[in-house]
Amino acid sequence: MTDIHRTQPTAQDGETSTTCTADQAMDQALDWLILLENPSPEQTRQFHGWLNASPLHSAAFDKAQAIWNGPQVAHCAQSLDRQKPKVRVLSRLRPHWRPLAVAAVLILGLFSFSNLPLRLQADHLTVVGERQRLQLEDGSKVLLNTNSAFSSTIDERQRVARLYQGEAFFEIPASRGQPLELDAGPVRASVRDTAFAVRYLDGVAQVRVQRGDVDLRATHDDARVRLSAGESIRIGPNGFDRPAKLDLDKDLAWVQGRLVFENCPLNQVLAELRRYYPGWIVNNNERLADVAVTGNYRLDQPLDVVRSLAHITSARLQEFPALVILN
Repeated sequence: MTDIHRTQPTAQDGETSTTCTADQAMDQALDWLILLENPSPEQTRQFHGWLNASPLHSAAFDKAQAIWNGPQVAHCAQSLDRQKPKVRVLSRLRPHWRPLAVAAVLILGLFSFSNLPLRLQADHLTVVGERQRLQLEDGSKVLLNTNSAFSSTIDERQRVARLYQGEAFFEIPASRGQPLELDAGPVRASVRDTAFAVRYLDGVAQVRVQRGDVDLRATHDDARVRLSAGESIRIGPNGFDRPAKLDLDKDLAWVQGRLVFENCPLNQVLAELRRYYPGWIVNNNERLADVAVTGNYRLDQPLDVVRSLAHITSARLQEFPALVILN
């Protein structure tokens, strides 16, 4: 599981750890950059204590200011505004975001409360880049993937669960009682003694069965499909597509902490990487969009994957806090 957290300014009464690295100093400088927009007298005092504690701090703060006021961030903001991404930004504005990314999102006017009620209903949430393992009351095991929201109610009367957004892998034990009923947007799955994954993003669900059988019902027209081990199906606003053969090594690689691509266009690879990177990944080189990518990567290191892709495509890579640009 990826351990992602926000690095807070560490100055307390003018004291700072002497083991701070350059990267940590930059993280802290970015936090101070936003905090100083409206600081209290105590925060101002702590900032000067932090600034004077190490040459790394003053250098990092100067660099953070230069980045924030530089043309690259402004250019990227204009590019993002033209693209009008469909990402639900609220779910990505989590504590591990660096202030530059938060400020950029606010400036672009992308902040929205559209899915706040949805996430308030969830019992379990994962931030971008995080995975979380759960065990339900009936012994079922759930692995939540990045940026997901999930809840369940299991008692003597009912076994129901809901994936509000994101992706999850379920291991459901055998049971003589009622099956587990899982809602995921346009589909409801009824399961027992099976292992399967559900992905629900942008109104479309994808169900992949590793073991056992899964009974599916479309919520808009009550159409029904039974999937068996090794099968996959997509459910959109118009109902079920045809079942397809599941590629376990590729389609469920994320369960093992991997991302596997086989002759996949670079723009689709970047779209998948954006689900795991707590910031923006922008491609300003349209000639790269259709470059075929084949590879097996760790999903907890999306920035390293982007660096690798830039290298093999001879693209120029610019890295900023919470922002990566391919040129």
